[in-house]
Amino acid sequence: MRLKADVALFLVALIWGSAFAAQRVAGQQNVVYWFNGLRFLLGALVLLLPAVRVPGIWRISRSQWLWMGIAGVVLFAAAALQQAGLQSTTAGNASFITSLYVVFVPFVLFVGWRERPRWQALAAVALAAGGAYLISAGSRLEVQKGDALELLGAVFWALHFVVLGKFASRYNAVTFSMGHFAVCAALNILAGLFLEKPSISTPGVLIAAILYAGVFSVGMGYTLQVWAQKHTPPTDAALILSLEAVFGALFGFLLLNEKLTCSQVIGCLLVLSGVLLTQLREKKLE
Repeated sequence: MRLKADVALFLVALIWGSAFAAQRVAGQQNVVYWFNGLRFLLGALVLLLPAVRVPGIWRISRSQWLWMGIAGVVLFAAAALQQAGLQSTTAGNASFITSLYVVFVPFVLFVGWRERPRWQALAAVALAAGGAYLISAGSRLEVQKGDALELLGAVFWALHFVVLGKFASRYNAVTFSMGHFAVCAALNILAGLFLEKPSISTPGVLIAAILYAGVFSVGMGYTLQVWAQKHTPPTDAALILSLEAVFGALFGFLLLNEKLTCSQVIGCLLVLSGVLLTQLREKKLE
């Protein structure tokens, strides 16, 4: 089961990396809340069809309602800060700073649950963070006013990751995913009603971005994450998901005609080394 969970997380990283192009399109259209609201709503609706066919799936306890709400609020903050930051900072900076959630996960676990990280995990996190930096920012990090939003968003992504690992694993993955997607979508749409005025003539590329991000990145990606984190330790799962930066660079090359520099190739190798290090540690413990 652990191997299946790791493969699922690898697939999630692949999906999220490919979805980076869609988020860039939305960022260029200066749409934050409506983009997030519609994609998370679509993600929730995608899960509705398989959910209605499972007997007893709608028996949701009070504790699940509570944690779905908390996870939805955290997801709303993380996604909104990330998308807002993309309006005033470079894609490279945003990707690198968001990837720092991998670094924050062990510290969130330590502060919230007093779980001391092993030195191997810290070394692997350092490799992954350094690799993400080289992939996303190259040889320099240009400070933009949106960087502060991305950094704060990375803290919320780490918190969201830990909440899923600690609490979502207690409940049905589909209903939990659908519930906290719905909370996130509702908050984004509510914010969009007051803070944004979307154009009636929505560009086709933006619609395509919403569809792809909603069905694959949200509906499939986050649901697989919820299930896989039941069977994989939080720090190790975060390191596997850090491969998102590698796939983001790859799909940037394939879809956006971006070129991989020598430093970005080195970054990919560093991230892969970090993932390998944590897997070797687990095999040694077994």
